[in-house]
Amino acid sequence: MVLSMTSPVTTISEIGKHEGQTVTIRGWLYNLRESGKLLFPIFRDGSGTIQGVVPKNAVPPEVFDAVKGLTQESSVIVEGKVRADKRAPGGYELDVSNVQVLQRVSEDDPFPISLKEHGVDFLMDNRHLWIRTPRQAAILRTRAEIIKAARDFFDDRGFVLTDAPILTPAACEGTSTLFPVDYFDEQAYLTQSGQLYIEATAMALGKVYSFGPTFRAEKSKTRRHLTEFWMVEPEVAYATLDDLMDLAENLISFLVNRCLEKRRADLQTMGRDVSKLEKIEAPFPRITYDEAVKMLQEGHAKGALETKFEWGGDLGSPDETYLSAQFEKPVMIHRYPAQVKAFYMEPDPQRAELALCVDVLAPEGYGEIIGGSQRIGSYDLLLKRIREHGLPEESFKWYLDLRKYGGVPHGGFGMGIERAVAWICGLEHVRETIPFARTLHRLYP
Repeated sequence: MVLSMTSPVTTISEIGKHEGQTVTIRGWLYNLRESGKLLFPIFRDGSGTIQGVVPKNAVPPEVFDAVKGLTQESSVIVEGKVRADKRAPGGYELDVSNVQVLQRVSEDDPFPISLKEHGVDFLMDNRHLWIRTPRQAAILRTRAEIIKAARDFFDDRGFVLTDAPILTPAACEGTSTLFPVDYFDEQAYLTQSGQLYIEATAMALGKVYSFGPTFRAEKSKTRRHLTEFWMVEPEVAYATLDDLMDLAENLISFLVNRCLEKRRADLQTMGRDVSKLEKIEAPFPRITYDEAVKMLQEGHAKGALETKFEWGGDLGSPDETYLSAQFEKPVMIHRYPAQVKAFYMEPDPQRAELALCVDVLAPEGYGEIIGGSQRIGSYDLLLKRIREHGLPEESFKWYLDLRKYGGVPHGGFGMGIERAVAWICGLEHVRETIPFARTLHRLYP
């Protein structure tokens, strides 16, 4: 534009390190206010937002006119002096001295997402642009922090990251929720979970985890369901159910603490009540399925639940919402009836009708964020379960081999990243937890 930018380039999130210095930021105009001979542009660069101050008598006329003519989401390179201001959202403002306009958004075709309210369908149709807004950007930064924290948690505890295939020859958790894929001359499916494969790598490496996309073809429209989502899945040789519950509560506590440490400002941008997150630390309450059933039946008797829950059923969303709302911390429900759980779960030696499994429900009514179990260690029992579930034996021959050659007690769990993000960020719907949500009726953009 008018002058060359000679000052050091920084990001808005790091601008506090340059108080009193002249710096350059590269970003976009988020909003612009005008008060007489003062302009107050708000710039964003992906790391945060900052307000600039442009007095007409303090800058060259062409700089003032260039800023005044900016439209929402015009791309700019801005130079200015960093000034501390306790009233400013980030604690700093930028006294703008120069601006270079890379691309000015036309007033004839303005940025479609204004500061006014928009409907959900409109925002989702424009998701590629909606993610630029401060709240959505804060959510995605927090998601990235949760993913990094999960990796750090396992890496620092001696787990080895092993990647599971996305294309699989058979179901992991039930044949009704698979996306079929033509695989040359064979039928393949998009994975529901990496679990079966990391059971194999756990037998090789002891403690492993996978992190990747998973797919469920459930025709569900609830606020907790996506057809494509990401899971982190640890698997541990020689682990018992108690070991898994210890691991799960330590993982969740670690993730929450990391977000409070690194993303507190983003959580506040979303309007999250961080005082509720500050209560999250191990140990978590643990109740049996039997105890959960009793709580649900008492809730029905009080009129808090419409339908009376009967022993033997799996928990639905209303049940999980009710149970999790009774606790300030995540609650761990263990030992469900084997008939409502996956074929590979180890039966309870004390009560064979129960499985050695656990679901972790987030508080505030957010429901399940972790599900796991001990895995069946017996070759004969696993083969029997595969046959009972009508699964193709040939496709599971390799999985049975894990019990034939040095089988040991072992177990693991899966944590859905999107559900964890929804809870930690305090979001009403999981569609905001991932850059581009895939739901029952949405494949665009």
